Amino acid sequence: MRPLVVIPAFDEEGTIGEVIDRVTACAPDFDVVVIDDCSRDRTGEVACRRGATVLRHPFNLGYGCALQTGYRWALRHGYDVVVQMDGDGQHDGADVPALAAPIVQGKADVVYGSRFHPRSSYRMGPLKRLGSRWFSFLVRVLAGVTISDPTTGFQALSARTLALYVTEAFPVDYPDADMIVLLARSGFRIVEVPVRMQERPESPSMHSGLDVLYYVYKMTLAILMNALRTARR
Repeated sequence: MRPLVVIPAFDEEGTIGEVIDRVTACAPDFDVVVIDDCSRDRTGEVACRRGATVLRHPFNLGYGCALQTGYRWALRHGYDVVVQMDGDGQHDGADVPALAAPIVQGKADVVYGSRFHPRSSYRMGPLKRLGSRWFSFLVRVLAGVTISDPTTGFQALSARTLALYVTEAFPVDYPDADMIVLLARSGFRIVEVPVRMQERPESPSMHSGLDVLYYVYKMTLAILMNALRTARR
């Protein structure tokens, strides 16, 4: 199999080099592509110097579009398994092989990296944790899948999953728990594995302040809509 790590990044000049170095050291068989979402700093330049392939958006298109750019590039270049991770240093490149393993072994189509396990020291704010538990409940009830960390961005995807994610079914803003429902109802095999997650207080979150409430509201609607969609084949 040809494995690839996809890293969407926006203004991550201070961390992207360390992230790539960690992946290269711990998962040397994986190629690395960084999607520079029109950063205002030297994110793309740093990533290129570290040996990554850099795809730069001419405009800032957002997290979902950056991921989809990586997915399309992976399919076009014949990659069989993709691990997606953030460029801010929260995700540990040492977990890349463990995330990809169920797909390489033919046991899964998508693998979610969970922050919530006995060996994890990661702490999430009470409002965010409540939202995560709410999404877990909806996914379990509507899709019959138990996922402890449905909002994790640390994932491994098979080529079959990529083929779905490059369609209009993939949301362009915040792809999260809603996709678990669609995947499960479409017959995709879903697995969760424990991963390490670093807390980065200095790194601004996509969902902070009142944005958390809007995100929970929007994602709840998206989950319910995917539960009503015709399953894809």
